[in-house]
Amino acid sequence: MSAKFSIRARIKSFGPALKGIFHVIRNEHNFQIHLFAAIVVVATGALMDLSQGEWLWIILAIAMVFIAETFNSAIEKLVDLKQPDFDKKAGLIKDISAGAVLIAAIAAVIIGLIIFIPKFF
Repeated sequence: MSAKFSIRARIKSFGPALKGIFHVIRNEHNFQIHLFAAIVVVATGALMDLSQGEWLWIILAIAMVFIAETFNSAIEKLVDLKQPDFDKKAGLIKDISAGAVLIAAIAAVIIGLIIFIPKFF
């Protein structure tokens, strides 16, 4: 039997998620770099008076990178928990996870270039 729905319980469930977000912001250097880049992009976008559609693409790109970086951090922590000593397979798992972040970041840069280059020229 499932538990009764509770608004209070739903609101409380945000706590662990926020704890995780604040952890990556405070402790993951690559996330901090992505956060700085996102702030620069948003500030530049505000100055360039982006259209609603352009903002949607920018928000999607930023979210995609943040999500990838957060999953990458979680995967790295999980691998370290399971295999604290150096292991070739564990290293490969971390490399693949980091590769996903790189793909997201490259896509975000391409989206940014498509949107911002015409505005500069």
